[in-house]
Amino acid sequence: MGTEYPNRPTFPSRPAATPFGVPQSTTPFQSSRPVVGSDASAFRPAPPTSSPAMPPPSSSGPMVGPGISSFRPMPPGMPNDAGRPPPTSTPPYGPTVSGPFPRFPSPQFPSTAQVPPPRTAMPGQPVVAAPVRPVSGPFSTPPGAHHPQIQPPTVPMGSPPQGASTVQPSPNVHQGPMQSQFSAARATSQPSSPLAGSAYPAARPGFQSGFPGYISQQPSGFAQAPPRQSVPFPSQPGGYVPPVPAASSPYLSQQGGFAPPPPLTSQRPGSMPPTSAMQGLVEDFSSFSIGSVPGSFDSGLDSKVLPRPIDVDLERNVLSEMYPMNCSSRFLRLTTSGIPNSQSLASRWHLSLGAVVCPLAEAPDGEEVPVVNFAPTGIIRCRRCRTYVNPYVTFTDSGRKWRCNICALLNEVPGEYFAHLDASGRRVDLDQRPELTKGSVEFIAPAEYMVRPPMPPLYFFLIDVSLTAVRSGMLEVLAQTIKNSLDSLPGFPRTQIGFITYDSTVHFYNMKSSLTQPQMMVMSDLEDVFVPLPDDLLVNLSESRTVVDAFLDSLPSMFQDNVNVESAFGPALKTAFMVMNQLGGKLLIFQSSLPSLGVGRLKLRGDDVRVYGTDKEHTIRVPEDPFYKQMAADFTKYQIAVNLYAFSDKYTDIATIGTLAKYTGGQVYYYPSFQASVHKDRLRHELTRDLTRETAWESVMRIRCGKGVRFTTYHGNFMLRSTDLIALPAVDCDKAYAMQLSLEETLLTSQTVFFQIALLYTSSSGERRIRVHTAAAPVVSDLGEMYRLADTGAIISLFTRLAIEKTLTSKLEEARNSIQLRIVKALREYRNLHAVQHRVAGRMIYPESLKYLPLYGLALCKTTALRGGYADAQLDERCAAGYTMMALPVKRLLKLLYPKLIRIDEYLLKKPSSPEESKDILKGVPLTTESLDPQGLYLFDDGFRFVIWFGRMLSPNMIQSLLGENFAADFSKVSLQELDNEMSRELMGLLKRERESDRSYYQLYHLVRQGEQPREGFFLLANLIEDPVGGSIGYQDWILQVHRQVQQNA
Repeated sequence: MGTEYPNRPTFPSRPAATPFGVPQSTTPFQSSRPVVGSDASAFRPAPPTSSPAMPPPSSSGPMVGPGISSFRPMPPGMPNDAGRPPPTSTPPYGPTVSGPFPRFPSPQFPSTAQVPPPRTAMPGQPVVAAPVRPVSGPFSTPPGAHHPQIQPPTVPMGSPPQGASTVQPSPNVHQGPMQSQFSAARATSQPSSPLAGSAYPAARPGFQSGFPGYISQQPSGFAQAPPRQSVPFPSQPGGYVPPVPAASSPYLSQQGGFAPPPPLTSQRPGSMPPTSAMQGLVEDFSSFSIGSVPGSFDSGLDSKVLPRPIDVDLERNVLSEMYPMNCSSRFLRLTTSGIPNSQSLASRWHLSLGAVVCPLAEAPDGEEVPVVNFAPTGIIRCRRCRTYVNPYVTFTDSGRKWRCNICALLNEVPGEYFAHLDASGRRVDLDQRPELTKGSVEFIAPAEYMVRPPMPPLYFFLIDVSLTAVRSGMLEVLAQTIKNSLDSLPGFPRTQIGFITYDSTVHFYNMKSSLTQPQMMVMSDLEDVFVPLPDDLLVNLSESRTVVDAFLDSLPSMFQDNVNVESAFGPALKTAFMVMNQLGGKLLIFQSSLPSLGVGRLKLRGDDVRVYGTDKEHTIRVPEDPFYKQMAADFTKYQIAVNLYAFSDKYTDIATIGTLAKYTGGQVYYYPSFQASVHKDRLRHELTRDLTRETAWESVMRIRCGKGVRFTTYHGNFMLRSTDLIALPAVDCDKAYAMQLSLEETLLTSQTVFFQIALLYTSSSGERRIRVHTAAAPVVSDLGEMYRLADTGAIISLFTRLAIEKTLTSKLEEARNSIQLRIVKALREYRNLHAVQHRVAGRMIYPESLKYLPLYGLALCKTTALRGGYADAQLDERCAAGYTMMALPVKRLLKLLYPKLIRIDEYLLKKPSSPEESKDILKGVPLTTESLDPQGLYLFDDGFRFVIWFGRMLSPNMIQSLLGENFAADFSKVSLQELDNEMSRELMGLLKRERESDRSYYQLYHLVRQGEQPREGFFLLANLIEDPVGGSIGYQDWILQVHRQVQQNA
């Protein structure tokens, strides 16, 4: 986490409570009141009747809305026997189980409570219905019926879940259209025995699979009977008829009524969008059955029903319809788009209120951010809170004034910006004003936004030329890549460039344009460093291009006989700072050995197995020498960003030197045991992207929030200049930042909270610009609505940064436990909302929006940064992974946590003719050994590497077509190349398309053959996160463990 005090660590303190000591829940079951909204059902009870022509009735009421499940509890008198024969008639709503998880309906019940009166809107705000708690949650709907109580209309609550089984279901319940894809019968019994509290218990014998053969069957649940057929029942005379919705407000509807959404055409720019989407309060309840026979290892949990993010869109934008003028979720994602209206409600949200921001995220073609130039008017901003004009401001007084959506202040409209309003209150020039219609926009900043002339793009290279760097081939690949990228460096013809090399001495290079060859100067005094010829070490690339080319051509041969193994990294770093501090820019460091000479030299403290599991464990992951953190603070002050490329096969203390990238907004690239013959393509691609991608220079970022909320903590690679100003010497599309949100007021009075991200930066072309992203989110009074609007990707991104920071102050186990504890608390709180009735103990219930949260939590615990202990990852590799994950955008992080595993042999044989056909064939499979067919060929892709797995029974002809004459050789020595046959071309084309889908990193391929150990286990089996590998828990056991902890005091 960035800090304004570079010498003082700012890692979060250890929680007082033990990680798994789950407290007694203090939240009683909330009594309910009528459902208000478009999806409230019209339930009409009537006296029970019987008809010989009718099958036994179902207790389900009519359900309206997408995703309503078809689970119906057993009718009275039917034994609760999972082994009973299925009904003779086919269920009308689909098969018993047909997907990753079943979902269950949530019948609605009438109430005589009054409809809440409409709220009075603040100036500039529309009238919105009070949010109402969903009927039930995503894990399960309890069976039975429950008589609702009349509630005062001032406390909007959702309709209760179905309750006690002693109340007989009415046969006159009208059955609405069921839209669920899944249905399942109830479990028959409780789980047999709880698992240990640790997140990494020994795997049970029934679940562990051996690597070579994968002869392992996941235990399956009991045979589940399909649901009984339900027939719609007409309403009887004398039944309850819901009142007609009041016509006075389009946002409020009475119990059982329906209010159509207002037309979007009536929306005035600057007003809050229509909130009809808020009225869909019938939640998608999701669940699966957990039950086992006492004394059996059978968990009763069918692994096929577990939710998995396979072939799903990871971009979640739940407010896109409600707030069409919001910025894209690529730029801003909230952990929940429902902002709690009180601190007491926020305290019940255990998944952290916060956001993930990626201000320069790459936009698809055709969706570029519009650029606005306000000259000579000047940028329109609120004079009190300094908010930039945006789509949610409102214009009044015939267009002469505008009201700020953040602080509600009325501001004068400058004469040059004035426009008349039409009859609906819209500016007549609205279509020509992208800043009033788009959630993301860039303003050209006038001179008052500059404290100095815009800096040119500046690239400075600090290169280790010791023995290790030369022998590995790094120096040759590096020189060639830089030379090939010179024509693509942004900012021509203003771009500046410079070089320093070092081993036991520091070498400077005069590249003045009047020279034909660079002049090399050597500084051997490491105690009193200085810069010779400071004006000629940084040169204009376009003017000195021939000298730079000559230097890069001669660099590998210049040091090819170097046998120096020392590293004067610290003195070289200080001299680079002296050269760059006048302009700023990007410093690219290429380090191949542990700093050993001069200031900043490091000890070979290494990885110590004895400290693991003790209170001193975290000390090996924190910087050893404060010199580097102080240097990072100085770099940030002078607008210098540092990117670190580390290559050594030995310990180089990434934990310490990585702080240079962490506090300057940079990035760490780690190439363990680098060999040019193997890794050159990856280095070439990633360095080229680093040099040529569009970069925002000398940047600062601030996020403004509406009244009553503020961001309190920030997490990522940056330096915090003040309480809310993030200093970013250089930022690009591959960087994201997370932050936590808190409520400043006990009770929020507004109906909407607005967020505005402002990034002030210098473009490579020399323009000072301000990129502004604006978004609105509704304020809710119901915890269930917060769950419905939750964003798993944003939550996991925030969890990742919090857990990695926790490893710097605590043990790895405590960091993993903190993740599990948060998930357990959140699911328990949700269960308390909906599952207080009996007969649901054998069901795990969860919100539809968070169905992947447990899996991603498990995957996070198994990442390189957090998994296991001493023997599970090298210390440098663990620290480098932590620095990388701290900067990843949401979509890329989710792919790293749950990689893609697809079967490709069918694709290569069928040769699909269209992209749609290819997509149908290349479907993902679960990350488990059971998915691997010995006759198949599989591709594993986590965004950082490819693993191509050859089954032992795969056709030899296919292997020969792909590998040529090396098909029988050791795969560790085989190079995959495009051969002269159609199958080989198809495979290489597939790999190329996968790489081009995300250019941030380059995936090197690794070929593995089934049963070839330890290669197969290292590259693939250890990354199948659903399997209990290496002493870690599997997905099935993880779900059982979480479920049992959720049940404690639930």
